[in-house]
Amino acid sequence: MRDLLDALAAGDVTPAEAEAELAGYATSGAGRFDAARESRSGVPEAVLGDGKTPNEIADLAAIAIETTGRAIVTRLDDADAGAVRRELAGEEPEATVRWSDRSNWLVATAPDFERPDLDAAVGVVTAGTSDAVPAGEAAMIAEEIGATVTRIDDVGVASLERTVDAVARLRDQDVLIVAAGREGALPTVVAGLVDTPVIALPVSTGYGHGGEGEAALSGLLQSCTALTVVNIDAGFTAGTQAGLIARRLDDARADDA
Repeated sequence: MRDLLDALAAGDVTPAEAEAELAGYATSGAGRFDAARESRSGVPEAVLGDGKTPNEIADLAAIAIETTGRAIVTRLDDADAGAVRRELAGEEPEATVRWSDRSNWLVATAPDFERPDLDAAVGVVTAGTSDAVPAGEAAMIAEEIGATVTRIDDVGVASLERTVDAVARLRDQDVLIVAAGREGALPTVVAGLVDTPVIALPVSTGYGHGGEGEAALSGLLQSCTALTVVNIDAGFTAGTQAGLIARRLDDARADDA
């Protein structure tokens, strides 16, 4: 603690960094950022954009960069992303920003930030183009945890040949996230073709009875093949689960090396 206080007095760390070191979180006008989450649980803290103003999102993103070297923001629109960019543009050193306007996530990193690099492969699979939004969120967070992510898109069972053609690539992955809307058939089919853990991600596509992902979720919960299921459109949850499996595999492979 004395070293930390000396560094604070010398200006080598900021008050937010010192607070994060001592308490595990840093406080801003928009709330408290859990700076210790990744060291505690293996999952980096993310800022959920839903329900927050652009200024609140930008404030929390700046605190994230200051305390951990990286800000991950999910479920934000163009206005939110613009606010974060403006906030971070005034900081020194300037952060590198990646923004997905399709999957509505933003990742900003300080120049000296090093993302983990795990010896494990996560496949993110979609039944169709409409499933890309939550699948993209899942791919982002699995990659930020350190996994090597491969996208395998548009292999839905409406044309089973597409699924069969992808089997070799599916079997090459250590863990699979399979996103599907409508009746949610693809994850159950994939789980019967591979010896890889499958995380099913039901998507809120489809309409009529059981629309908005309800039929997909219900079907996946009743799957006769072995898989796990997250909530509708819960790409972040699916990606973090795959990332945690990837971390364990990386540890095991390092022990065997």
